[in-house]
Amino acid sequence: MNTTILSLGAKENPANAKPLGIAVVGCGYWGMNYVRIFNEMTDARVVAVCDQSSDRLKEVARRFPGLYLTTQVNDVISQPGVDAVVVCTEATTHYNVTRDLLLAGKHALVEKPLTTTSADAEKLIALAESNSAILMVGHTFVFNAGVQKVKEYVQKGDGRVYYLYARRTNLGPIRRDVNAVWDLAPHDIAIFNYLLDSSPEWVSAVSGKVLRNCRDDVGFISLGYPGNILAHVHVSWADPDKAREVVVVKSDRRIVFNDLNGLEQVRVFEKGVSLMEHEPLNYGEFRFQIRDGDIISPRIEAVEPLKHQCRHFLECVRTGKRPVSSGVEGREVVRVLEAVNRSIECKGLQVEVESKGDHVYANVDASKSNAASSLR
Repeated sequence: MNTTILSLGAKENPANAKPLGIAVVGCGYWGMNYVRIFNEMTDARVVAVCDQSSDRLKEVARRFPGLYLTTQVNDVISQPGVDAVVVCTEATTHYNVTRDLLLAGKHALVEKPLTTTSADAEKLIALAESNSAILMVGHTFVFNAGVQKVKEYVQKGDGRVYYLYARRTNLGPIRRDVNAVWDLAPHDIAIFNYLLDSSPEWVSAVSGKVLRNCRDDVGFISLGYPGNILAHVHVSWADPDKAREVVVVKSDRRIVFNDLNGLEQVRVFEKGVSLMEHEPLNYGEFRFQIRDGDIISPRIEAVEPLKHQCRHFLECVRTGKRPVSSGVEGREVVRVLEAVNRSIECKGLQVEVESKGDHVYANVDASKSNAASSLR
């Protein structure tokens, strides 16, 4: 099992390195955040912003004067000084935009989901490799200090994981390019894969449409991970109770991550139950061992997850290190979502997840590419 926990203490501008030139394609809510964060860094500078909306470009010009603004991706590719590009367009456009960037030798950080098909994700992985480029996916919660603390407690002790569940609900925002499952579930699937260092073997899912004139806005997904570990995800655009919660139940503790609780983002209940290791006294009789202990609320370092993700991206571009959320991890999430689609089409039938067998969330220090060669 991978025991690597990401460090939040990466320093800016190592050895006074030349700032990397960043472009952002797609400048909605998340795109604007990327511009803000990269603009705050000393070892990166935003060079160009691309968006089809002239109103958005005017807002970029107002908040961040002096940037090259365009409505054409090809202009970004040909713009001098662009080393890496953040793709924040609609999911259905991710493949074409990212393909063109990788073919031009640009490093790419793509918002989730990486693509809408695993076949397209596979092509992007191959293109990144052949063009010596870093391909990273914006699975931001993997860079959340609270989620990383949960991983510490998952790996801590001898207890085994029984099951996990997550709830990601709110009233909107409703997207036009994908349904609620493809919009929200990638977060929790990526978190589960990260916590367990594996990808699910099967899924069973149902979804429905509560609101009129939109895509499916609610979904329930069950997943089966290696080692007989069960997981469940509930997503919705139509729930008045906003929730961002992940729970891990182990034989020796229960770990709760609540992204909306600023005071106690992670709570650990040091209690559990396990079957006693001896033969039952008679037929039908089993003995359970109940473990009771403290409730712990560990200190969580206050680091903006998106900033941590951006810093990791810059580090990978400079060193050639494989990102924690590389194209492989992004592809695995898409494979799960494809299986979810098949299960929904079959009214919740359990279906296998087609997997390449790559080690998910491998130790990033052990895997390097030559992507940084042009920067040295």
